[in-house]
Amino acid sequence: MVMSWKFIGKIKKEERLDKNMRMCSIASGSSGNCIYVGSDATHILVDVGISGKKTKEGLKRLGVKAEELDGIFITHEHADHISGLGVMARKYGIPIYGTKGTLEAIRYSSCVGEIDSSLFCEVEADNKITVKDLTLNPMRISHDAAEPVAYRISHGRQRLGIITDLGCYNDYTVECLRGMNALLIEANHDVNMLQVGPYPYYLKKRIAGDRGHLSNELSGRLLCRLLNDKMQTIVLGHLSKENNLPELAYETVRVEIAMADNGYKANDFPIRVANRSEVSEIIEIA
Repeated sequence: MVMSWKFIGKIKKEERLDKNMRMCSIASGSSGNCIYVGSDATHILVDVGISGKKTKEGLKRLGVKAEELDGIFITHEHADHISGLGVMARKYGIPIYGTKGTLEAIRYSSCVGEIDSSLFCEVEADNKITVKDLTLNPMRISHDAAEPVAYRISHGRQRLGIITDLGCYNDYTVECLRGMNALLIEANHDVNMLQVGPYPYYLKKRIAGDRGHLSNELSGRLLCRLLNDKMQTIVLGHLSKENNLPELAYETVRVEIAMADNGYKANDFPIRVANRSEVSEIIEIA
């Protein structure tokens, strides 16, 4: 049975665990992506690919005000990752972090409107950035965007990786993500559903290509190289609405783990599937 998240109630500030890092998917799918990561002192978003209104509502359900955000970290400039960025930046003056190529592409994007250039903060792959008590380390990924990155985030000894929108992975990817306590990893499509689905050929080719998106199988195989004794939870994200099913992603990844010769079993780790368009359960990373 697939373990998908279901949000239950509002998380009050007094209920937060002070010493833990927290992650919550406000939305994760081909239609829009927005991931909250925070501690008791720091609150950030990774991507804002949903409306400003929906982002604010999602944060409110987590007990966080938009005014409390310390930064928005952008992985790349595609609309499903930045469509709400302009509204959030103009209304709340939140610093925007991204690579030089990504920020340049955002400046010319028609879906965000005018943004004060003083809010832009440039990051580079494999150069760490500290925001209060969170440290973020961008890493290169293979995707058809200007200069895309994924993010490794740490809070003390707690380590989280958020990696979506990559068509393939290599030894660099694996090395960057070793020793994580939690992962939100892309499981975008089922290969067969994509092949027989309604998308035109050029789009199918793009999605399945090395600069497209990870299939369920490839997601599971990458996970097999990243499992470790300190892993606390795995979240499958960025599922395609047209070319995947939560149950299919969940079971396919579990099969890949079961077939791997690495000493781990699928039942050794909680595996969840993030909701595409709803706020998911908050995860505490101890």
